[in-house]
Amino acid sequence: MMKRWQAMKRLLPMLAMFTLLLAGCGREDLSVLRPQGPVAQGQYNLILLSISIMFVVLMIVFVISAFVLIKFRRKPEHTEMPEQVEGNFKLEIIWTVIPLILVLVLAVPTVKEVFAFGNDHSNDKDAIQVKVTSHQYWWEFEYPQYGITTAQDLIIPTNKHIAFELKTADVIHSFWVPSLSGKLDTNPDGTLNKFSFVAPNEGVYLGKCAELCGPSHGFMEFKVKSVSQESFDQWITAMEAPMVALEDEALADTFKNQCLTCHAVGDQGGMSGPNLTGIGSRETVASILLNSETPGEYTNTVEDNLKEWLHDPQSVKPGNKMPAPKDLGLTDDEIDGIAEYLANYKLDY
Repeated sequence: MMKRWQAMKRLLPMLAMFTLLLAGCGREDLSVLRPQGPVAQGQYNLILLSISIMFVVLMIVFVISAFVLIKFRRKPEHTEMPEQVEGNFKLEIIWTVIPLILVLVLAVPTVKEVFAFGNDHSNDKDAIQVKVTSHQYWWEFEYPQYGITTAQDLIIPTNKHIAFELKTADVIHSFWVPSLSGKLDTNPDGTLNKFSFVAPNEGVYLGKCAELCGPSHGFMEFKVKSVSQESFDQWITAMEAPMVALEDEALADTFKNQCLTCHAVGDQGGMSGPNLTGIGSRETVASILLNSETPGEYTNTVEDNLKEWLHDPQSVKPGNKMPAPKDLGLTDDEIDGIAEYLANYKLDY
């Protein structure tokens, strides 16, 4: 028993070291340490400022502690009780004033960034208005200026303020794009939260729900695609185009009766489920099945991902409200045919 305990004592420091190292592991595209916009950059600067203050304080404390331990250590000739010192008015003033100064140094830029994050551009005629509705477990994006609604991929032009209005269709969720902004909740009490951000660079940024909302909370992701103004205008035009019909009439009837009752494609269908227009050109299927033109070990084509999703939605996102097409009476061939049609429904922009 003693030998086992001795071995454990040797392993504990190593375990603590590896735990510390692994705590820093995570998805690079969900890191707040890669800011790609002014709001995220301001928050990143606050992180650097707070860490710098903590580091300086830590080094000063360590230096003073080392000095005291060395200078006032007990020596062999010290046999008497050392003089007891109680209270020092100057020192008490110093270690009261210094923390107050440090708090002010951190508080001023923090308040500034908090107000910057809360900037409301909903009345800015040059801003792009986006109404965000969170669902279990997907995101809906409505562009009221253009009369279109989409899901999962938020398309925005670069260097333009995007004015968001956030609400939820069910429970509380939290809208978060780490590279571009902080987190903001979508509240079930009807409160509309508003904020804005800008994406200066073209690119694709990962967004995520940051509020525990159910069994598939971890899978509730979305993409923000920042594109040029020309590409954005082309996307708007493509979204407004009429639905491309299925060539197979029997499959078209099945798609209309079983899918378009909830989903919209082009100018057809309902809106209780995600809009499927252009799903073949999206980054993912069901927000977590990554699409790729060249399938590899961790990626599939959009058609493969659609088939996986449609054949068994619950295995991909447990607890979601999508009924399994098989439960609606669709055959495997019909499901595969619909997956092929949607995979080829792409938008050029």
